[in-house]
Amino acid sequence: MLTWRPVALLAALAVTLPLWPSPLLGVLCSVAAVLALTTVDLVAAAPLSAVRLTRSGPTQLRLGESAAVHLTVANRATRPLRAEVRDAWVPSAGAVGTVRRMTVPAGGAYTMASWLTPTRRGDRPAARVTVRSYGPLRFSYRQTTARRADRITPQWTVRVLPPFRSRRYLPEKLARLRVLDGAVVVRGRGQGTEFDALREYVPGDDVRSIDWRGTARRGGVVVRTWRPERDRRVLCVLDTGRTSAARIGDEPRLDTAMDACLLLAALASRGGDRVDLLAVDTAVRAAVRGAGRAALLPRFADALAPVQPSLVETDFELVTGEILRAERKRSLVVLFTALERGALSEGLLPVLPALTARHTVVLAALHDPDVAAMAADRADPYAAAAAERTLAERGRVRDALSRNQVIVVDAPADRYPSAVADAYLELKAAGRL
Repeated sequence: MLTWRPVALLAALAVTLPLWPSPLLGVLCSVAAVLALTTVDLVAAAPLSAVRLTRSGPTQLRLGESAAVHLTVANRATRPLRAEVRDAWVPSAGAVGTVRRMTVPAGGAYTMASWLTPTRRGDRPAARVTVRSYGPLRFSYRQTTARRADRITPQWTVRVLPPFRSRRYLPEKLARLRVLDGAVVVRGRGQGTEFDALREYVPGDDVRSIDWRGTARRGGVVVRTWRPERDRRVLCVLDTGRTSAARIGDEPRLDTAMDACLLLAALASRGGDRVDLLAVDTAVRAAVRGAGRAALLPRFADALAPVQPSLVETDFELVTGEILRAERKRSLVVLFTALERGALSEGLLPVLPALTARHTVVLAALHDPDVAAMAADRADPYAAAAAERTLAERGRVRDALSRNQVIVVDAPADRYPSAVADAYLELKAAGRL
């Protein structure tokens, strides 16, 4: 294929036409010279069959972070490779620096970096690497066909994990957890439900925690210490049906639920409990069971990364069956879903008795604060009436769930992960896991 340079040379030679005895002869000679140069330049270009491509770099990345994936172009030919390489990715990978011009000596290699800043969760694959090999004059070039480009492109996929923005709440929640464990001396009644040990009285301890028999035996004042339940089971269930696709603020409801799920998993694992994961609508989309404390968050994030909302009605009979099958002992089941009358009244409420009879159930719902603002704004009476109706329906669903012994957490997006973690800590302190 030709570049712009032969055309520019022909235009320059056209200036010399008045010097020729015949203008036609001048045109023919000029075209012949340019064609000869172009042919020689094309023959001198390095063959594409001698190009080898390899990749290196990260295979996982959190949403909002950036990283470089390196593409190494090796020249196995006996002549230099003057090339333009385009490393194409899917648009949501947010790739920049994907086009590079390079000169690779014979037997040498050149490494280019494509910087990725993904805009969505999930798997972001490399699409195609296109290589153009130019001659020394850059009059012409050889380019890989689409079929050959697909064949030589090294396969590479970067899995974009949930961002886990709620980890900023983790230090404060862990501090509360340490108070429950008795690692920090606080004023007030002892926390926890299981007797742990006796220790010496320190100023500030509640006198009601003094163990008088132990005091008589030791000859010094001792107090009882308590610890919360340990080795309990926590099951995080994410509803990935149509209600999870609704956008609250800047992201889908499902992404905010994932953030809260990761915070709860991190906190519960630090509290000595076993945490499992289930993402389901009309089928199980992700499941993690039996993960150790060290591998818990990486496995949760990896399993949740490709999960997307499904535009189907969630099958709560399937959800209940999977929960009862996964957790045979009494557990804390945290269901991340929406307080929507149609989905819960017809799907969840009929199967709740079978679930609450075996487990402690928390329904974690996310609401849009703009609805309450619309209800308070009387400038548009129709919008206010619609908002009032939505709030009333949410209240009725919440009351129905409470009558069925379900603990309801209903919070806006900015406080949602923290509210779910607080509900877990309150249940743990009360010994209700």
